[in-house]
Amino acid sequence: MSVVVGTGVIIINNKGEVLLGKRSGKHAPYWSIFGGHVDPGETFEACAIREIQEEIGITLSNPQVIGLCNNLQTYREEGKHTVSVCLLANYDSDTLPVIQEPDKFSAVIWCSPDTLPEPHFEASRNAIHLWQTQQFYLKK
Repeated sequence: MSVVVGTGVIIINNKGEVLLGKRSGKHAPYWSIFGGHVDPGETFEACAIREIQEEIGITLSNPQVIGLCNNLQTYREEGKHTVSVCLLANYDSDTLPVIQEPDKFSAVIWCSPDTLPEPHFEASRNAIHLWQTQQFYLKK
């Protein structure tokens, strides 16, 4: 068993809303921010840019690392330990991006970070909590 490193990218628009996707596949029916696993030799920022391009077809210009979290509830449920590197990026449009990987996501919405849709993916909830509380590390 190994620990997997992933990125979770909080993409916000000019209204302070967060971009969320409704997951399909193995993590359905959870809502979540976008992101994915870090490839060997890849920086967190490069991973964030690549994953967002692959999943929803937009190019992030300057994602910033804002925090770290362990996703232990998911580990207890699935047996997979993921450490999330949480990043923040601005998106200067209210237009919804188009899902590029319908096998991973079935819907995309802009949402207030204060009223997240349920059920919500643990890594996504942790990342948004870190951002809102301006903490770097979530200790649970």
